Amino acid sequence: MNASFSTPAALAGLKVIELGQLIAGPFAAKTLADFGAEVIKIEPPGSGDPLRQWRLMLDGTSVWWQVSSRNKRSLALDLRTPEGQDVVRRLAAEADVLIENFRPGAMEAWGLDPEALRAANPRLIVLRVSGYGQSGPYRDRPGFGVVAEAMGGMRHLTAEPGRVPVRVGVSIGDTLAALHGVIGILLALQHRHATGQGQVIDVALYEAVFNCMESLLPEYSAFGVVREPAGSAMPGIAPTNAYRCADGGYALIAGNGDSIFRRLMTLIERDDLGTDPALANNAGRVARVGEIDAAIGAWAAQRPVAEVLHALDGAAVPAGRIYTVADIAADPHYQARGMLQQVQLEGGRTLAVPGICPKLSATPGGQHRNAPTLGQDTDAVLAELGLTSEQVAQLRARGIVS
Repeated sequence: MNASFSTPAALAGLKVIELGQLIAGPFAAKTLADFGAEVIKIEPPGSGDPLRQWRLMLDGTSVWWQVSSRNKRSLALDLRTPEGQDVVRRLAAEADVLIENFRPGAMEAWGLDPEALRAANPRLIVLRVSGYGQSGPYRDRPGFGVVAEAMGGMRHLTAEPGRVPVRVGVSIGDTLAALHGVIGILLALQHRHATGQGQVIDVALYEAVFNCMESLLPEYSAFGVVREPAGSAMPGIAPTNAYRCADGGYALIAGNGDSIFRRLMTLIERDDLGTDPALANNAGRVARVGEIDAAIGAWAAQRPVAEVLHALDGAAVPAGRIYTVADIAADPHYQARGMLQQVQLEGGRTLAVPGICPKLSATPGGQHRNAPTLGQDTDAVLAELGLTSEQVAQLRARGIVS
């Protein structure tokens, strides 16, 4: 069921204007809304956010919409018109945060550049998410998450050796950028608490990906090493891999701690490896990773996945199997942690959506409102700005709001 916040939310009282669409900007705003921020999502009249029509549809709307826009209000407003731009200025004058993920220059073309908005409201924090950032030679290029994943170094690594790199499977570039944006907003709120001043946060999709590339650059800088794809293994950390089992499934086994490795070798009856002084640390194991993987693989190949995982669990060796969404939906741990949330839709349908993450002990997040229909809150938001019903009717008649 949909639930209200049982305690004051962590971000209660924070007013956010979301001008973004599709994934990165809306994901950042959704994360704030999950923890109590009031998010007013501005969408084009008539069509709305294109995400409403992406992937699988239920009653004419993407089920993804119920994840990306929960806890938000919808204002259908044409940003290309002077009247629509004036509404944004009035909203921004009262807001704490404004989020946009248009191509650089779009906000300026509409007369909504952050400098102008912050001149009217110095406390305003503006998050700008774009493919390449607000500066630099690539600034004006259109940028999507898949391109950012490639430029950031991730796509090169997501492949079996010698095979074409593949997409991770979800819009990870957009999501990483969104989470970096949320971090930036929280940092800026702390700064504002001390100084009273807002600021502009510039998040580039490719930089958010690159920021998660671990030792990729220093390895190249120090040794000239270009890390190459390694499939399911973890290069330089051994043993960690996916091992095929007797029933055709795979067990992911992470035996890369020194004591864990010894327990694993005892379990698979290869104490000759577990007690070998040359394999007592990671560097030695990396040098002989092929031999170690072959030993683990031979053991796993004789047993079904469930038996392999049961044995590994008993030996305190980190391991798991590869979940499909059907596995997730049936998993008792997901259920116990509140990560399989049921929401009630109009017409009585229920829909399973991901629960709230992260978990806060004193001010947990929650879902108190389903994703809005297009323009569901237009009249209410404009009335809160002081527009009369006659003024709203005139805007509606001209197609500026809906």
